[in-house]
Amino acid sequence: MDLTLLGQLLLNGVIVGTLYGVVAMCFVLIYKASQVVNFAQGEFLLVGAWVCWWLLTTYHIPFVWGFLITLVFMMLFGMALQIVLLRPLIGEPIIAVIMVTIGMSIVLQALMKWLFGVFAQPFPPIFERDSVTIGQLEVRTVYVMSMVVCVIVMGGFGYFFKATRMGLAMRATAFDQQVAQSLGVSIRQVFALSWAISAMVSGIAGVVIGIVSGVSSALSFYGIKVFPAVILGGLDSIVGGVVGGIIVGVLENLAHYLDSQFLHWGNMFEIAPFYVLIVILMIRPYGLFGTRDIERV
Repeated sequence: MDLTLLGQLLLNGVIVGTLYGVVAMCFVLIYKASQVVNFAQGEFLLVGAWVCWWLLTTYHIPFVWGFLITLVFMMLFGMALQIVLLRPLIGEPIIAVIMVTIGMSIVLQALMKWLFGVFAQPFPPIFERDSVTIGQLEVRTVYVMSMVVCVIVMGGFGYFFKATRMGLAMRATAFDQQVAQSLGVSIRQVFALSWAISAMVSGIAGVVIGIVSGVSSALSFYGIKVFPAVILGGLDSIVGGVVGGIIVGVLENLAHYLDSQFLHWGNMFEIAPFYVLIVILMIRPYGLFGTRDIERV
């Protein structure tokens, strides 16, 4: 048993899990505001990564400025999608909105391939050192940056929802849209802002993942990959999304360790989250922190 490898994988699992948690929060944010699961979430990561890559490689601007411009673009992009495509569907059946997000996923995927090609492109070098030493473990510098950014994003989410007027309005809308509207909350503004924030945060995750593994259409798979974390934590719980993301990240790397050292089945790293999804749906379908709906007949 290689304990050093196990420690390395578990540390990577926690770091990657925080990134999953950030993407899971985006799912939860849109669901809480509008009761819609956004199946184009992975494409938001892809768009953010390609935009930042394009700014850095075409205009050779510093990474910090390219990153900030990407966040502004993604916020406007998410808001525009909600206003143009989804706002006309307010009041329509939820399945109609979900189908629009699926169609949006396909269109964005094809558009990114048309604009940037189908081959993976590496980000320009950003850090002077590729890795740092934590104890006896070597950790890639971008993973450390990922951890710091994710913690800041999570802290920002917590402050936004508890201490800002719009955050309280979004919480009220998530609880009961009719009551929130009767109290003067603009449901349209809440919906637009939720999509804007979701797109912006997804852009952050997309850039980080793109720096690690390059930018390609495979990035969009993270939208599906994170879905088990959302179900595990609870589809309507932001804290649950974070916890679920960390659990899934650790389980992925633990499955990789067990497979490489003992089982030798292959591909356990990829399918472990979906085994978790099946088990959770069988035992606790509303998740660890989700709200259990009770219907009386």
